[in-house]
Amino acid sequence: MDALFASLGCFGPAALVVIVWLLSCLKVVNQYERAVVFRLGKALNATKGPGLIFIFRPFDKAVVVSLRTVVMDVPSQDIITRDNVSLKVSAVVYFKVLEPMQAIIGVENYYYATSQIAQTTLRSVLGEVTLDELLADREKLSKRLQEIIDQSTEPWGIQVSAVELKSVDLPEQIQRAMGKQAEAEREKRAKIIAAEGELMASQQLLEAANKISENPTAIQMRYLQTLTEIAVEKNSTIVFPLPMELMKAFEKFTAK
Repeated sequence: MDALFASLGCFGPAALVVIVWLLSCLKVVNQYERAVVFRLGKALNATKGPGLIFIFRPFDKAVVVSLRTVVMDVPSQDIITRDNVSLKVSAVVYFKVLEPMQAIIGVENYYYATSQIAQTTLRSVLGEVTLDELLADREKLSKRLQEIIDQSTEPWGIQVSAVELKSVDLPEQIQRAMGKQAEAEREKRAKIIAAEGELMASQQLLEAANKISENPTAIQMRYLQTLTEIAVEKNSTIVFPLPMELMKAFEKFTAK
């Protein structure tokens, strides 16, 4: 019995070391993650996970990659448009990793690389358009940016799902100029509407004059209606219209 206890005492530390090693080789990979395993510096053919995986340490090394969509802010970039307007534009890029193996092996840091590609593409694409196109066709430009960035990141196993222009900061001088332009545009529309109203009114007056000229009694009825409207306001002055023929007769009489 003493010999048995002595033998167990000798194997006790070794068993403890083995247990600790086994526990260190176990790793939990979440549902939205995959583990790229390198064995002696060489990547295994397939990724591992999700769930509990075994890493043969110290010969294996695992790099965990998230498969969730990443929302990345593109810092404000200094842009000079095609019509030589300086402004600052920021954007948001939505991307996710489709091939974890390519994202780790194909590029040193896929997040940083995607950010740099987004910044350079934003400057180059927006520098080819005018200010009016940038403000009016933001959806079209966002689609074009998404296609270019996605094409650049495809060899890294990264898919860019969307790119949205976040903000466009215009210089104060441009803002004042655009305000004056908008005010002038509103005045232009107001004058056009007023002119169209005058045209329609003149057409209605012409039609009314033609109708009244067909029946002389209508002129008398219109005169009486005007007197009624004046009397409602309790005015002490009443205007009597005189025909132009009567005035011409007075002119001939005074000429003699």
